Amino acid sequence: MDRKIVIIPTYNEKENIERIIRAVFALDGLYNIIVIEDGSPDGTGNIVRHLQDEFPERLFMIERSGKQGLGTAYITGFKWAIEKGYDYIFEMDADFSHNPEDLPKLYEACSIDGADLAIGSRYCNGISVINWPIGRVIMSYYASVYVRKVLGMKVYDTTAGFKCYRRKVLETIDLDNVKMKGYGFQIEMKYSTFKLGFKIKEVPIIFVDRKEGTSKMSSGIFGEAFWGVLKMKFRKIKPRVRTQTGKA
Repeated sequence: MDRKIVIIPTYNEKENIERIIRAVFALDGLYNIIVIEDGSPDGTGNIVRHLQDEFPERLFMIERSGKQGLGTAYITGFKWAIEKGYDYIFEMDADFSHNPEDLPKLYEACSIDGADLAIGSRYCNGISVINWPIGRVIMSYYASVYVRKVLGMKVYDTTAGFKCYRRKVLETIDLDNVKMKGYGFQIEMKYSTFKLGFKIKEVPIIFVDRKEGTSKMSSGIFGEAFWGVLKMKFRKIKPRVRTQTGKA
């Protein structure tokens, strides 16, 4: 059976973390989870530690000292998952804006349809977003249009954070050379996947804004992504260099 791991970064997600973990573990197909916990003062880490007693072979956690950014959290998770030999590696938010029941759709897009990266897409089949203010919907949608035009990447939801990678993609991308740390990280990872010749497939999902907890979005995040995309266009994307032992 393919080994699957879902990476969930957390910062102050006490209202959501137990429910999202149980929802993933309720799925058929044996999905494991690793939580990248950035020192949440609300006790999120304590909740995960308690659940590890219940799910000792399926739930893992890396605790970091303070909020270090979405991109570094995922890269930490990617490296851990590669080292442990997982075949399919997922990104998912803790707040139920990504429906755990869509995980099998992303997995099938890779394992059956042959994609190297499957994206849970809000925009590949119209606009499928619930509970966002109209201004935020417009900003997000046209941010993806901007990225698509500047980078020439045929992806409708370029900032999506609900994804499934085949391990070989993450082994090929030079994770130590990823520049953007906030939500621009999501664009950079897709662009690197695209430029390195991997197959990308978008899977339509319905995105529902969080009901519990506080959003981590800010104008600075969009600013980083805007300028970062322009720089990215002129940067050569190279695969990770391996030694004869197979290590970078």
